[in-house]
Amino acid sequence: MQFPKMMRVRQTFDSGEVDDIAVEVNAGMAALPPASKIRPGQTVAVACSSRGISRYSSIVKAVVASLKALQLEPFIIPAMGSHGAATGDGQQRVLAHLGITEASTGVPVHSSLEVVQIGETDQGIPVYLDRLASEADHIVLVNRIKKHTEFEHAFESGLLKMMAIGLGKQAGAALYHQAMLTYGYASVILAIARQVMQRANILFGVGIVENGYGRTAKIGMCSRDKLEAQEIELLKFAKSLTPALPFEEADVIIIDEMGKDISGTGFDTKVVGRIGLPLVTPDPESPRIKRIMVCDLTEASEGNAVGVGIADVITRRLFEKIDQEALDMNTITGVCPEAGKIPLTLKNDREALDIAIRCVGLIPREKLTIMRIKNTSRLSEVDVSEGYAAEIRQRGDLEIIREEHGMEFDADGNLLPF
Repeated sequence: MQFPKMMRVRQTFDSGEVDDIAVEVNAGMAALPPASKIRPGQTVAVACSSRGISRYSSIVKAVVASLKALQLEPFIIPAMGSHGAATGDGQQRVLAHLGITEASTGVPVHSSLEVVQIGETDQGIPVYLDRLASEADHIVLVNRIKKHTEFEHAFESGLLKMMAIGLGKQAGAALYHQAMLTYGYASVILAIARQVMQRANILFGVGIVENGYGRTAKIGMCSRDKLEAQEIELLKFAKSLTPALPFEEADVIIIDEMGKDISGTGFDTKVVGRIGLPLVTPDPESPRIKRIMVCDLTEASEGNAVGVGIADVITRRLFEKIDQEALDMNTITGVCPEAGKIPLTLKNDREALDIAIRCVGLIPREKLTIMRIKNTSRLSEVDVSEGYAAEIRQRGDLEIIREEHGMEFDADGNLLPF
């Protein structure tokens, strides 16, 4: 098949960014209410997630340095549910992929899937906590605040979710996801998080907000007593910065890469308008995309391709990177078998795109609407097909940075790097 010509457009987002991570963290720490329970020599478990957060290791390092300045003894723990194939070594490797190591932070990284039960919700759901975190004198949470891929609420993905799904490890995450099918996502997460705040020694939370370019826009220090309310405000700010695709409709979207470091479901389902979990929530009304094609899996995912089942077409190189055990573990833990299904798998990008186009209807080549992105976190530059040309001319918010050109493939039939 002869594919339509493409052009690259640039979107402009709010570019406000934190200049100096250490200064921002120190200022936020200084503004926190005095913690009467802090004593020199006490241990602090610094909980980190599996997300590819901009300057994450620098933020964690700055938090660790501030804790050391208080004569405390911090160490790092993974707070990522079942990720890393639900093993201690696997979760430690996930952090290493994100640049969070003993060498980069100056403190030990301890990783275990063991949990202890610390309470029970009013719904009768046991509340689990990472054993290492439970044995520390204090716990500090460091995570990005953003929209969740599977529900909408005043809070979504951030510190409250980390206290439940993250610190609950595989045992807690599996149970909580089952409960969510009965009681709802927000209800379960809030009930668990409130129990953790009540029964565990949460010192404070560090809520990171990123701008539309995936850079650090704000680092919010959330005190223990006001953490819930402060996270809600940070999410409002995060939503005001959230980037989107330049067009509401497409016949095909090409996603160069998916991965756990990009989103919990490999790619942001709300960006592409397809959540794919009918027992949880309906799909968004927009954007409206007929076919989703995904080309590759990030190295940091370590083979965990959860969310791949949402796509319509993938490539052989993505399929061959899947660690079935890791995928199965995350899918079972999240009670989302739909997310673990393997889509139609084609030899390379050229064949995958050919089939995707054949599955949208009889549309003339020059009228096909195709968008191509690197991943759902990087939307400032998007390749779009000639079918959008007329609309682009009417849009003052889009800048054409590369004129119409043919799609470019390498000798293996894969698209040249974005």
